[in-house]
This record gives sequence, structure tokens and C-alpha cells, in this order.
Amino acid sequence: MTGQIEFDWQLSGSGWAICRIADAVAEAKFGVSYCTDALADLLYGLGGMYRSEPVERVSFDLEPVEIRWVLRGVGTGVDVSIYRFADMSASFDAPDADGTVSWRSTQPRSRLVHAVIGAAQEVLQEHGEAGYKARWVRFPFPVAALQDLQRLHLLNDDCDQPHEPFVP
Repeated sequence: MTGQIEFDWQLSGSGWAICRIADAVAEAKFGVSYCTDALADLLYGLGGMYRSEPVERVSFDLEPVEIRWVLRGVGTGVDVSIYRFADMSASFDAPDADGTVSWRSTQPRSRLVHAVIGAAQEVLQEHGEAGYKARWVRFPFPVAALQDLQRLHLLNDDCDQPHEPFVP
């Protein structure tokens, strides 16, 4: 586990966002469509990393490509494997191995979750709930998902990074 992780979520147009994840070795960047509630799904998926024996799958629609995040808890870490499938409508039930690995890393859960929480908070601060809904179109800002994940993070992780108070 490297502990070097960056995550960004930028609204880039009506119904589109740029998602970027990087560690010390590699970076992945995707143009994500509003056809799924991608940011909320990722926040809830990471929340699942606080259960015993966690495995979560989160799909982003890139129209038509599917990006599938497979999150596996490994002790106090998370193994993140991101698979790319050519067509989301055809890959719905496909096993992960049918996809092409786009990015993979094992990170301390505290660092990964902290990075994603920080990016989500930045989006909320920049756009507000109304601005997010206006730009993301189909779904509101995932306030509950962010609050849940932050609560789990603060209760369960020994995080040595500074924490901004959550203000919806």
C-alpha cells in the first residue's frame, strides 16, 4: 500500500463530469455521464468498505462504455480495480474478468476515503446543492452518502490528515 492517492471530480458540462484517480504509479481519467448517479454510488460503495469482508462494485456510464470499480477490503486497505467494458448495455452481467483493467491500486482505506470525501466536498462548495443539480441534471448532490461516509471515516479510520467540517 502506497498511501499516495489523488481523486478529483469536476462537473464539466450538463450531465457530465471528469473523474480522475491517481497514485504514485498510474493515473486514470474518465468522462462520466449522468446516466448513473456515479458520485453517490462511489460514496456508498466506499461506505461498504467498513463492513466485514467488503466487496463493492460501482459502475459509471461513459456512454456507451462502462467503467466498473471493484472495491475489495484488504485489512485496513482497499484494493481498487477499475475495469473498462466497451458497452454498458452489453456488460451489465459480465464478469469483471471480461473487462480490461484501466487502473489498479491498493491503498490504505483512510487515505482513499479521505481523498474522495475531499473531492466531493470541493464539488459541493463550488456548486452548492442547487448548482450541482442544475449541472448534473438527473440526480441531486449526494448529501446523505457524503455524510454517511464521513461519519464512518471519522469513527473508524486513524486518519492523520486535516478534516474540513461538513457543511451541506
